[in-house]
Amino acid sequence: MRRALAALLALAGCAPAAPPAPAPVSPRRIVSLDYCADQYVLKLAPRDRILAVSRDAVRPTSYMRAAAAGLRRVAPRAEDVLVLKPDLVVRSYGGGPGAAEFFARAGIPVLQLPYAEDLPGIRAATVDVAAELGVPARGRALAAEMDARLAGLPRRDRSEAALYMTPGGVTAGPGTLVAELLAAAGLRNFQREPGWRDLPLERLAYERPDLVAFASFKDVGDAEPWSAARHPIARAQLDGPVVGLEGAWTACGGWFLLDAVEALARGPRP
Repeated sequence: MRRALAALLALAGCAPAAPPAPAPVSPRRIVSLDYCADQYVLKLAPRDRILAVSRDAVRPTSYMRAAAAGLRRVAPRAEDVLVLKPDLVVRSYGGGPGAAEFFARAGIPVLQLPYAEDLPGIRAATVDVAAELGVPARGRALAAEMDARLAGLPRRDRSEAALYMTPGGVTAGPGTLVAELLAAAGLRNFQREPGWRDLPLERLAYERPDLVAFASFKDVGDAEPWSAARHPIARAQLDGPVVGLEGAWTACGGWFLLDAVEALARGPRP
């Protein structure tokens, strides 16, 4: 195996890029390389077709961790995956940037999860991934469920500002999926700066959000020894209206973001 792997690596370094290997119509030996890919595989693929999931599939960051129990878990290393002889590898980031090309050279089809920037993108990705897994009806059904859940949300006053907050002292502004879920819940994002940021402690000293969306993982010491969330100004935000969010709801872009949207839409009102 090591010699074969070395030969493949050498080939990857000197040959032209290989075209992606065509995926089977209904893959039956599916390997998932990271916990974002795990979620789609565990939700959509028949269990008897899942050969292995990532080592993170059972951790608190994994929304589908209960479904991963009892399945083989594999590290995202080429030699560990090749020995399993999968007929489809599913990945988001697992295996690193060269993984897709490497497996293509080994003749193994790779399903790269599409990057979704918003809920419509997640809906489209769900349908596309299900089709690639050979179960298009499951994808359409899950997309229809998403539509129904969004349509059934209670209306909120869009003037209400919500601050997303984690025990690590991080928040999220425009351009993140967190911002998308706040908007879907009918809330305005308190954080104005784009991307992932430290909590704006100076601003919080004189301006408070109407609601705090507090995300944390169960059974995990997810607070750092010191973070902005431990500052008295940050802790004071938790004295007002708070919606608790399970961290796995927002750890990846998937249909499960709607759990967070629903919790926020139905949460306390100022």
